[in-house]
Amino acid sequence: MAEPISLNQQLENMRRDWDQRAKENARHYVATGQAEWSDEEFFRSGEQSAAGDILNDTENIYQGKDPRQMRVLEIGCGAGRVTRALGRIFGEVHAVDVSGEMVARARQAVADMSHVHIYQNNGFDLTVVPSLEFDFAYSFIVFQHVPSREIIENYVREVSRLLRPGGLFKFQVQGNLRAPTSPEETWLGVPYSEAQAKEMAERCGFEPRYTYGAGDQYFWLWFFKKPAI
Repeated sequence: MAEPISLNQQLENMRRDWDQRAKENARHYVATGQAEWSDEEFFRSGEQSAAGDILNDTENIYQGKDPRQMRVLEIGCGAGRVTRALGRIFGEVHAVDVSGEMVARARQAVADMSHVHIYQNNGFDLTVVPSLEFDFAYSFIVFQHVPSREIIENYVREVSRLLRPGGLFKFQVQGNLRAPTSPEETWLGVPYSEAQAKEMAERCGFEPRYTYGAGDQYFWLWFFKKPAI
């Protein structure tokens, strides 16, 4: 019987594989709808994602705040496709990615945005991010690629640490429970049922208020941080 893969090996696999994908064709692996993207097409697609996920959900996200006064966090920024769009909406953006190759491309994408900050993290926690209070956290087509619930749950717990009480973490997980996943896989990630997602929220200090797309590859979760007791 093969030895179970360690957490450190999973994290190394994630970094290695995403570095390789970035070198091969970063924009395609971030947004697989096209093999080749021009600058205009790539960043316009990010604007479209932000319009659907952010601008159509302002009541939950802004909660009466001026977005230009909000500090937001993005998990898994890739080549900066959506990060740049977030920088057009919010007053301060901090974003992380496990791949140094992707981070280099994201930094180039937002080089003209001094209020947007990009970090390479270790694929597991957010210790590279300044310990500031964030108003909103977001992740789009990222956790679908993560092979371990331990990794995903630690990210959720870390977001809870940084998010203000009442703030929203809006993100996706893999919802297809029949997906052929593997602990060594870094493309098709571990799936969640509605019950599993709710249990994770409760363990990490969130109220799981809404879901959309259960059973689908793009399973959206709205986790609101519970007030301190």
